[in-house]
Amino acid sequence: MVARTEYLVMNTRRPREFVNITERVREIVRGSGVADGLVLVSSMHITAAVYVNDNESGLLRDIAAWADRLAPPGDYEHHRTGESNGDAHLKNLLLGHQVVLPVTRGDLDLGPWEQVFYGEFDGQRPKRVIVKVVGDPPAP
Repeated sequence: MVARTEYLVMNTRRPREFVNITERVREIVRGSGVADGLVLVSSMHITAAVYVNDNESGLLRDIAAWADRLAPPGDYEHHRTGESNGDAHLKNLLLGHQVVLPVTRGDLDLGPWEQVFYGEFDGQRPKRVIVKVVGDPPAP
């Protein structure tokens, strides 16, 4: 078995932003030495998300609006601790903090419209995403 771990550093320009990280993940998978296996892509922060969906601008706006409807900015119990990002924590729960994707023939194996996104809900500071590829090397 082969394993490779890399970290992406995300530092968004806005407090809330969606970043397509598909090609960055694909490069790590291709350089991993794994022919067949899995790749874990996980936000290491509880106010960000990692998810798979279509890279269509209207859908990205719909996802942001949906998350705001279900976890609107506002007053939360969490804010009594001195924080102001209660909604960001809930948005992480809505969209998820990690995905596991197949690796086939040494490449990320996605459906025709699938893309990997990092969703930031409390940004403008460096955060990490772990990309861990595990699996079998090419057959001799």
